[in-house]
Amino acid sequence: MSDERKEAARPSPEALLEAAKQEGRGRLKVFLGAAPGVGKTFEMLQQAKARCLDGDDVVIGVVETHGRVETDILTRGLENIPKKRIPYKGQVLLEMDLDAVLQRHPRLVLVDELAHSNAPGSRHPKRYMDVEELLEAGIDVYTTLNIQHIESLNDVVAKITRIRVREIVPDSVLDRADEVELVDTTPDDLLQRLREGKVYVPETAARAVRHYFMPGNLAALRELALRRTAQRVDEQVLNYMRSHAIKGPWESSERVLVCVNERASSQALVRFTRRLADRLKGSWTAIYIETSHTANLSETERDRIAEALRMAERLGGQVVTLPAPNAAEAIIDYARANNFTHVVLSSSPKLRLWELVRGSFLSAVIRRAGDINLHIVPSSEPIPRGLSWRWLSRPTALGDRYAYLGSTGAVFAALLVGEALSLFNITNVALVFLTAVLGSAVAYGLWPALFTCVLATLAYNFFFLPPLYTFTVADPDNVIALFFFAVVAVITSNLTARIRAQAVAAQERARVTESLYLFSRKLAAIAELDDLLWAAAYQISSMLKVRVVLLLPEDGSLVIRCGYPPEDILTDTDLAAAKWAWSHGASAGRGADTLTGARRLFCLCARAGMWSA
Repeated sequence: MSDERKEAARPSPEALLEAAKQEGRGRLKVFLGAAPGVGKTFEMLQQAKARCLDGDDVVIGVVETHGRVETDILTRGLENIPKKRIPYKGQVLLEMDLDAVLQRHPRLVLVDELAHSNAPGSRHPKRYMDVEELLEAGIDVYTTLNIQHIESLNDVVAKITRIRVREIVPDSVLDRADEVELVDTTPDDLLQRLREGKVYVPETAARAVRHYFMPGNLAALRELALRRTAQRVDEQVLNYMRSHAIKGPWESSERVLVCVNERASSQALVRFTRRLADRLKGSWTAIYIETSHTANLSETERDRIAEALRMAERLGGQVVTLPAPNAAEAIIDYARANNFTHVVLSSSPKLRLWELVRGSFLSAVIRRAGDINLHIVPSSEPIPRGLSWRWLSRPTALGDRYAYLGSTGAVFAALLVGEALSLFNITNVALVFLTAVLGSAVAYGLWPALFTCVLATLAYNFFFLPPLYTFTVADPDNVIALFFFAVVAVITSNLTARIRAQAVAAQERARVTESLYLFSRKLAAIAELDDLLWAAAYQISSMLKVRVVLLLPEDGSLVIRCGYPPEDILTDTDLAAAKWAWSHGASAGRGADTLTGARRLFCLCARAGMWSA
């Protein structure tokens, strides 16, 4: 088995680390419902009774029956930890006695209403924090939760029900749960339960039907609960595949990955992917692979990539940027690791000669795809008629002129060394010219190395193969030697240039990592806001290679607090874009969809301030 296959067969380190973190912790099971009254507590008690009959040590930490007779009957026979009495403003509030449960240390504890806010004076302000402490102590927990209490869905539920829920639970709590069981019932059945008094008392039930428990609201909340549960199950499937080194894809759900690039057709590719994901009823992600080629892109091409990724975010997709030495391998590896069932690519408008020299990206992806479905979208860009000098204009950051002059100098130096060796009757100097080719590939890249191959072949023929000082080769053996010299020179220059590109990419990733590490250390030592703003402006400017200005709200308007390089002048159009971005919570200005005439792009940073580039 090759090293690559061995590496692919290994479980994901992240999945193994996550499994190691769970050792010694209790297991959390969440009974999730679309609305109150669907039967979460009833189902939790039924399963707890079953575990009790199996011999497990089960206690009730807190269970709210709300006067429901059927639910109250199920609590009988289970040990109930007395609640803690907390005096508050002349009243006595009853809360779960966390210390008593920890001291009792059962195998399983029932904790109803996970989103509940504890009374002032409790150890934790929220009940889900109590649950986290129980899990850390190695105690299993059964708990209940309604979909409207999940933090990321709080705004969505408020729009549906016109009621803002104040008690919320972070999504991370649900994401870390070992099991999520959806307790579901139809809106008609739930409304019938309300009328029969099985959810609220008659007066409360009548008011709830008029305001919250309307059929449309219940259907929308039910859909949210189903989708959130399906998302959690999909994450569990993905974690299982990673921890067991299963390549995939498993087509348990449809997931689409689109690969954007610097070409003008990328935006059309993103729109096609959105339509495909809608037809498949699946999630989708846009990915851009940063290779050594990325450093040589023009500003126009970089803007195309950024716009394609921004469009993917606007259309509801996720966005991933991944550095890698080989784009085809990185795309398929990422697709397999994240269980993507479909990959969308664009055909390449390149010459056949280019693909013969550098290899075909599409062919490399197809060879590695395996069971992944590939969608090749035809490119609208015309295929070049000839070999464009633009392709030859990207050897290194030094520029074309210096790279080719350096390559010429390397061949001239090899010629001088060869002439010196011929004084000692050493006529086989091919390796001297081959060294010049390798040096050019290491220093400048592929195209200068190929130029060096041609120049070295001609020089070797002209000065060292008889008849001398002509391009004619008299001896057939020398013809074969010259041919294989050229072949070896081309192959070695190509391989060396690829290794150089990988080394350059690795150095760039190391530079970025070191920069972020130094920035984090700098932040740890900052005590003043002005120092923090200046450090942030400098870091953003150095990493993105742009001019940065940071603005903060003061007295109802936005003012410049710092910039790098230092600058305190914004045009009226810039200020208008900044105010619009601040008031609407979206990007505006250059490269955005709003107020594109501004010189800068203004982006909102949380709600504390904004920055422009």
